Amino acid sequence: MVPILLICLLVLFVSSAPITVALGLSGFASLLLGSDIEPMVVIQRMVGGIDSFPLMALPFFILAANLMATGGLSKRLLNWCRALVGHVCGGIAMATEVASMFFGALSGSSPATIIAIGKLMYPDLIEKKYPKSFIGGLLASSGSVALIIPPSVTIIIYCTVTGASVGKCFIAGITAGLIFGVSSLVYIYFYSKKHNLPKDEKATKGELWKATKDAFAALMVPVIILGGIYSGLCSPTDAAALSAVYAMIVGLFIYREMKLKDVWKVLVDSAVGVSQVLVLMTSATVLGWVLTVSQLSNTLTTALLGNVTNKFLFLLIINLILLVFGMFMDGSASILIVAPLVFPLATAMGVNPVHLCLIMISNLAIGMYTPPFGMNLFVTSDITKQDLVEMLPGVWPFLGMNLAALAVITYCPDVIMFLPNLVG
Repeated sequence: MVPILLICLLVLFVSSAPITVALGLSGFASLLLGSDIEPMVVIQRMVGGIDSFPLMALPFFILAANLMATGGLSKRLLNWCRALVGHVCGGIAMATEVASMFFGALSGSSPATIIAIGKLMYPDLIEKKYPKSFIGGLLASSGSVALIIPPSVTIIIYCTVTGASVGKCFIAGITAGLIFGVSSLVYIYFYSKKHNLPKDEKATKGELWKATKDAFAALMVPVIILGGIYSGLCSPTDAAALSAVYAMIVGLFIYREMKLKDVWKVLVDSAVGVSQVLVLMTSATVLGWVLTVSQLSNTLTTALLGNVTNKFLFLLIINLILLVFGMFMDGSASILIVAPLVFPLATAMGVNPVHLCLIMISNLAIGMYTPPFGMNLFVTSDITKQDLVEMLPGVWPFLGMNLAALAVITYCPDVIMFLPNLVG
């Protein structure tokens, strides 16, 4: 089974087959040609892979993110961030990073964050004479924080695969996301100071108040989601549904940038997005089950545990593996493939499942813009009209700072677990 599986995966990846097809077809072929297991089991495993209560939050969060993007929340968030930090050295770039952190907390999607914030900020950054390569690195890296800051679709999928607490992983994601974002802000500040890059005039108290008032409805979304979960009033699924209803009300009746006719398009786009994720999950579930049946996962577990007994080195190896996966695959696909293999190893090493979640997600966030295959690079390239070679000088410094943040997230578990332990 294993040689057939690996050969099929290699051939399908090289032939640029969709990741869903590559995973599902490889698993099916290895069962059909390399075992006497009834093929109907594949269908049962595919259905079982998405038969999970935590996954019910997924479609609501995707719907809420699309409603927010259509309803004008991103524009008001950006205006508020500029009023808040625009006067600091490199303030326009800082506002882009901070706005991405907030929009990531609304959308949970890295490419969606780059598109929503990048399209609004790119013309202004160019007008203020920011270097194009710096802009490319800024946009590509700033969108990646959306994978970490809750509500994150990738975190939900991790919890579905491993059985970890969605609530605890969400609240740990706040700390990890802040560490990740602040590392970029530090680089932006010193780079802007060195090159004397322009900034906005300091907003008056009246202008700051007006921007805050305009963005207040948008800023309440993460409060509703996290507040609902940690107050015990609702589950993550309930909070996701509540955020979708709230986003629709805000877009239709408060900001009035969304019409009733737009709601249908948002629903269709959300249904397509959910379908893509769920189909991917069904295929990855089949692959994971094949790895288990073939004893490959047990073999890898035994080999790694038998040769690596140092926790520091073990986490370093996991980081390297996940960074490579992040370059080639979407975060959701990477989690579905790697988490079932890594989770038993990590727990045997004494790594907390919540801490492991943020280690994995942070790696995949960095992989999203790691050359040469990071997805965010191509999304940014489409906005800035730069090729990869032009962007690389601006990407490397952000990559270095975020790797430093990853080291803190990986090797300072008490920092990441402080809020989950405080909330209990």
